[in-house]
Amino acid sequence: MTIFDVSLALKRGMLTYPGDPAFSIEHRFSITNGDGFNLSLLSLTTHAGTHVDAPAHYIDGGATIDSMTLNIMIGPGVIIDMRGRSVIDRRALEESALTDETRVFFKTDNSLKIREPAFRDDYTYIADSGAELLIERNVKLVGIDYLSVDKIDDEDAPVHKLLLSSGVLIVEGLDLLNVPAGPCRISCPPLLLLI
Repeated sequence: MTIFDVSLALKRGMLTYPGDPAFSIEHRFSITNGDGFNLSLLSLTTHAGTHVDAPAHYIDGGATIDSMTLNIMIGPGVIIDMRGRSVIDRRALEESALTDETRVFFKTDNSLKIREPAFRDDYTYIADSGAELLIERNVKLVGIDYLSVDKIDDEDAPVHKLLLSSGVLIVEGLDLLNVPAGPCRISCPPLLLLI
């Protein structure tokens, strides 16, 4: 079985969502400088790189990542090829390989864009109708290969709110460029952050 790491590398100059602080790393201690060990200080948001959105991301009083069950984040799933589409709506999903899956990742043309340092607002996103169908199909984990499931100019984040309020967790910032579409085993436990 081939194992693919679909997380983005955290590095200087990496892609960030507009308005988010940039990722930074500062080497505080270094063996080459005479210190007894290497140690770095990281500065990043919880929206940096590949990340899981819990309900609290958009729902006041919603569940936080530390209260989520790992069962949703680990298990069989499917990667659906949506390359060539600018939006993942109900029709696109009805024409896709989506069956009765709990965990669904979408491989889109974003897989090339996510490697670029400058943010692109022409990324593939999920439409409200697509989110509604995912909820109807009892999907519990949805992933996409860019930094948002919502359209860039949709400030109310309707897709985030639809999915999260229905108990669907969101994984954003996936690197699916070299990963084949089809059935797979997904493992994406988030960092345990207590805020």
